[in-house]
Amino acid sequence: MKEKKFHPAVLKRSLSVFFKDALRVAFTNPSQALVFLRTLIWLKRASKKREVLKAQGIEVPPIIIWSITNQCNLQCEGCYNQSFFPDSKEEMEESEIRRITQEARDLGVSFFVLAGGEPFMKPEILNIMKDFPEIIFMVFTNGLLVNDEMISRFKKQRNVVPLLSLEGYAEETDKRRGTGTYETIVTAMKKMKRNHLFFGTSLTLTRSNFQVLTGEPFIKRLTSSGCKFFLFIEYTPTCAETEHWVLTREQREMVTGLMKSYRSKHPALFIAVPWDEDDVGGCLSAGRGFVHINARGDLEPCPFAPFSDVNVRDRSLKTAFQSEFFKRIRQLPELSRETGGGCVLWKEKELVLSILQQANDRSAEQERSKENPHMSP
Repeated sequence: MKEKKFHPAVLKRSLSVFFKDALRVAFTNPSQALVFLRTLIWLKRASKKREVLKAQGIEVPPIIIWSITNQCNLQCEGCYNQSFFPDSKEEMEESEIRRITQEARDLGVSFFVLAGGEPFMKPEILNIMKDFPEIIFMVFTNGLLVNDEMISRFKKQRNVVPLLSLEGYAEETDKRRGTGTYETIVTAMKKMKRNHLFFGTSLTLTRSNFQVLTGEPFIKRLTSSGCKFFLFIEYTPTCAETEHWVLTREQREMVTGLMKSYRSKHPALFIAVPWDEDDVGGCLSAGRGFVHINARGDLEPCPFAPFSDVNVRDRSLKTAFQSEFFKRIRQLPELSRETGGGCVLWKEKELVLSILQQANDRSAEQERSKENPHMSP
């Protein structure tokens, strides 16, 4: 099979199509439709900013995934964030988050995906999102903090799109997330529907919940609850104890066809990761399409690849995007290939760690050269 090559123009077109579809889905909601129309205008401006910087040799991704906190009010089995960052020490403060968001906008980042932990454990993030109305912020949330006061904020801040996480019905969701979680999420969805809010759901596909999450009854129940955006994510194990959660080959091969079927039958957006990455030539990590910032400020290729050679707290985002580590990853086609399931960077972590060491060695050498200009680079 001929290997697909990543092309930024295809990604730019895909983002535009996505928000045009979002505008179509939200057409009966004038306030939300206006926000998505403004987003489409911003996408064009942001793209031009990135093109100017690319001509200068600076690769700016259109998307930033940002785990703004490791704090969470749940202890879900198999949580990758807890496996990487079991504590909440040294997290960025509001002023730092605001500064980085401002820099990202000025560089042409199109939109943010906020994750955690539980992002709303940092309530100040709502104030920050309010001050950047042209940017869409998709927020992964477990839904337990989505109360009446927060819903009132969402009505005023239509650029915030909550994605409530589910594992299936009550049996599947409560088993992984805790008793009563499913009912709390469903109640929050009903309230957001009554307030005419645009919201979605994040559905992590595992071997055991695949049939439920991809079943027509489950999709219909969520669309009737007001859900307008379905994000299906393949579970990536980060510890040996959950490796048996990985989808079977047969299940993976079904996903693309299921997405096409849903899109033709339901008035909602359907995205499946990593399947939809195939349309743009493979993995989008390391700045090809997105980067990840963890709660401590480390700039990482992907949420599932906790490796970094730069931190955005002690330098500008523009400088961080010029990471030697990221450049080296982008140069290796084997690190953007289809893996048959799971994150390629995590599966090839020994190679990635060796690249990281090379990048750190190179950076150290450059620093020594600055200190002693007579040294050979």
